[in-house]
Amino acid sequence: MSDPVTTMPAADAAPKPASRWEDFIDIFYAPSDVYARREHSGFGIPMLVVTVVGGIIFLATANAMQPIMDAEFAKGAAAAIKQGAKPEQLESMRSVGEKIAKVMAFIAPPIMMFLVGLLLWIAGKFVGARQTLNAAIMVVAYAFVPRFIVGGLLGGAQAMMMDPSSLTSRYAITESLARFMDPATASPYALALAGRVDLFTIWATVLLAIGLAVTGKIPRSKAAIAAFVVWIVGSLPDLMNAMRQASS
Repeated sequence: MSDPVTTMPAADAAPKPASRWEDFIDIFYAPSDVYARREHSGFGIPMLVVTVVGGIIFLATANAMQPIMDAEFAKGAAAAIKQGAKPEQLESMRSVGEKIAKVMAFIAPPIMMFLVGLLLWIAGKFVGARQTLNAAIMVVAYAFVPRFIVGGLLGGAQAMMMDPSSLTSRYAITESLARFMDPATASPYALALAGRVDLFTIWATVLLAIGLAVTGKIPRSKAAIAAFVVWIVGSLPDLMNAMRQASS
């Protein structure tokens, strides 16, 4: 007998009513219920919560994260010096960059959620999903709750407790394979790919697949293929950055 979970579309059973705050709890253990009851509710509230809470966590942990920002800036500065940048220019770039980072903590997440939602919606079309773009962005917003909120809290807590000298890259506080690699000697490409093999990134990808299956009315096996495509495309920015590092 075939497996109904992987061969039959999600049932159109009436979702159980729940308050909005319950969504942010249920997404950890009953994501299908969340996606079923919020399919037509829009993405505004989850996107706002993830953006605001994630931004506050970033600001609250900024001092603990400073060694990581210093290490990442040093990498970029070394490449800039090779290209003729002067120390005073670098210092100005550093000051401006730190200010922009605080603003982008609240601007970048909604942009990212929209773009990932658009990508999920497009990928879903190739596997027969009947998902709307609105539902796709909603799926992404809830999928980012563990990644941006729990992951942000865990990363910040680690930065506060770890020896600052060990915070040599942004991967130092991740739950990824790149955490166990030396950023000074490892290939930038290997670091980029290893960084994508991350607990919270994989968690979010699984939630994308579940959400696509529920809102797109397709088997989870097909939704998993689309979510994997999203994961692959999400690796491209890091790989492009690795290419710039390798050529500098």
